[in-house]
Amino acid sequence: MAGVGKLIKQAQKMQTQIAQAQAALGAQKIDVSAGGGAVKLTVNGAGEFLSLSLDTEFLREDASLVAETILGAVRDGAAKAKEANEAVMRKATQGFSMPGLM
Repeated sequence: MAGVGKLIKQAQKMQTQIAQAQAALGAQKIDVSAGGGAVKLTVNGAGEFLSLSLDTEFLREDASLVAETILGAVRDGAAKAKEANEAVMRKATQGFSMPGLM
């Protein structure tokens, strides 16, 4: 049963690393722009959208163009946040293996 104790300690260490990684992701800011800077947004590494700004001149464009550009910025921000999250979590869980599960 000595292996169980080691496994529990390893799981506790990983849990601590994940909590630290989540805190770091929450503090990480990712800036995204689209439409030549007409749409700017900030998202954190946890995928939470923090801010959105739109150029007032850009808002005079066709509504479908504005919507498409905003949607593109949101998709880009979400993808970058996901990449950041996966990279940090991969690092936090690196070296953890549970016999029989992996």
